[in-house]
Amino acid sequence: MADTNEIPPGGAPPSGGGGAALPENGWRKEYWKKNLRLMVVLLVVWFVVSFGAGILFVDQLNEIVIGGFPLGFWFAQQGSIYTFILLILIYALRMDKLDDQYGVSERNDDGSRS
Repeated sequence: MADTNEIPPGGAPPSGGGGAALPENGWRKEYWKKNLRLMVVLLVVWFVVSFGAGILFVDQLNEIVIGGFPLGFWFAQQGSIYTFILLILIYALRMDKLDDQYGVSERNDDGSRS
């Protein structure tokens, strides 16, 4: 297991953006803060689609019919699942970029994923 005070592989993590170097564990706090912000945004989108479109706004959405099915019914049955899968994909891609930015990605020396 890696030492918790060690700089991640691939070099030093980025500075705080203002040009000043972060404290020893400052990059970890910034990394976790960005990770939490991404999770909160994606969970809010998931909540709005699943609870809002599938329950709260179902009557208004049912007035729109696509392919013979009311839109509110579609969101309750399929739309929230598709949205959840899309949010998982977005999270994985954004976290790969964040991991690369902070030098903690799980890549081999040749650049491929392990």
